[in-house]
Amino acid sequence: MEQDLKSKIDEACRTAEQFTKLYYESLDKRRYHIARLYLDTAQLIWNGNGVEGKDEIQKFWINLPVSNHNITSLDAQPVTSPAVEEQLTFLVKVGGQVKYSDKASKPFNQVFLVTATGDKWKIVSDCFRTQESLENVTGS
Repeated sequence: MEQDLKSKIDEACRTAEQFTKLYYESLDKRRYHIARLYLDTAQLIWNGNGVEGKDEIQKFWINLPVSNHNITSLDAQPVTSPAVEEQLTFLVKVGGQVKYSDKASKPFNQVFLVTATGDKWKIVSDCFRTQESLENVTGS
């Protein structure tokens, strides 16, 4: 069991690296293709705003200003719940800086739940949050 779990963790890390490279290249340079990365029934929470369904998610991303994401941290782990036992599913956590159009860069965190559908990885759930500095939150 221990070796099997290590193997799943290693695979999750490899997959996360490949997946995030594709995801952020698509988001920053080819948003018109972003829906391909989501399940039909996927959910996106973006800074507290909820969007459901891959077509609505694509519309949402397209309506945001042009972005440039710089990834500084990446972590992944397999989901080993009996509910997804027969299907490879990973939790992917990403951190970095995002810059929209002519605005200043902001730190962000994003968490994906991705699952294998055939030979492709699809996003089940996506939660994105930009981080405000403490000065902006407290007014100091």
